[in-house]
Amino acid sequence: METIPEVVERISQKIEAKGVTVDREKVRSKLTLLVEEFGIQIEEAERTVTNELLREHNLFTPPSSGQEERAISDVTPGDWVTVEGKIVSLAEPPSSAIAQSGIIADSSGAVQFVVWAKAKAPTLKERTWYRLEAAVVDEYRGAPNLKVHSGTKVTELPEDRPLMPSVVPIASLKPGVGSIRAKFIEEWEPRHDRMLQTGLLGDESGRIKFVLWKDGEREKLEPNGVYTFYYATVDEFNGRLSLNLGTAMYIPEDGDIRVSTGGETIQGAFVHMGPGSGLIKRCPVEGCNRVLSRQNYCPVHEIQSSFRYDLRIKGVIDNGKKARNVLMQCETVTQLAGMTLEQAIEIAENNPLGLDDVLIQLQHHVMGKYLRCAGSDIDGTFLVKECGRVQCDASLHASLINRAAASQGDDAA
Repeated sequence: METIPEVVERISQKIEAKGVTVDREKVRSKLTLLVEEFGIQIEEAERTVTNELLREHNLFTPPSSGQEERAISDVTPGDWVTVEGKIVSLAEPPSSAIAQSGIIADSSGAVQFVVWAKAKAPTLKERTWYRLEAAVVDEYRGAPNLKVHSGTKVTELPEDRPLMPSVVPIASLKPGVGSIRAKFIEEWEPRHDRMLQTGLLGDESGRIKFVLWKDGEREKLEPNGVYTFYYATVDEFNGRLSLNLGTAMYIPEDGDIRVSTGGETIQGAFVHMGPGSGLIKRCPVEGCNRVLSRQNYCPVHEIQSSFRYDLRIKGVIDNGKKARNVLMQCETVTQLAGMTLEQAIEIAENNPLGLDDVLIQLQHHVMGKYLRCAGSDIDGTFLVKECGRVQCDASLHASLINRAAASQGDDAA
């Protein structure tokens, strides 16, 4: 669930984008009152506070009558509209105040929709066309969102019109709903019990984080598999896009995709190796993949009698001006340190220090070394895809020493 500070920042950025300075403490107070005192869902509270601020600063656009039929791609927040579209996906309602939610599409595009429980509207069926008259369009996470309320007329249409979504490059995605053809290039450890799978998708234009939830009969993606994803939800937070595949249909495809490296390179000294580096054990329960403790304990599935090994490095690269958190997966670790997963397992099983011996050898290979890494930044961590050593830069070395000395001086003070 989203926290109030995240929503405060999103509302503030939205209003400030229109040239108005926002008192964040005032926004936080209003949200807290609605959510904690009146029990209003965070999404509805966000919409209420946003609209109140728009009206307060004369930025609110009065709604149209909603009688003229519009293409779905043309709907904008603040409108009352009439649309005809096909229900291409239904999702589990996030609260009891919502009767149904999902995605409705026509030949021009697609939009997320919500049917309020108080609307007493007919139950919408998947793969069926409807005419929605006088629906309200607002904004959620930077994207239009269609609301069916008590004043909306819902009519089921008898025909089934042909509908083919437009597949776009990852770099062309924007908040809302999108369809892409991409390769599953990296799997991450789920951070929530409801996550079935999470990681990175990529195509020739870029990469994007995805989340697949355990809602309904969902199948996991195969690593290195190529898929076409239809009607995925594109979310935005702090300027970063991510895909929610809970609403998406996905079909495995033949062939391969040459994935973009992400277009960013960093260089500096590897100055710190963080906890969770080295040879690690992962939970074998399907859909989990969490790192086990040394006692083979999973925070969700408790003690595990079996596990699978993995090799990674978590640390910090400093260029004398800025420090970056980095994460290197097994393939990159082998590329940089010359240690394969099989060799790491052999070291751990045949040396007195076990897992610690693997960590010591990795530290010997990377600590203090000057590295150039290519990859992409996701949520403040640089995901390394390629990495190699570079020649020591004397000016860089001096900057690092000065930073270390200044840090020690601050600690002494």
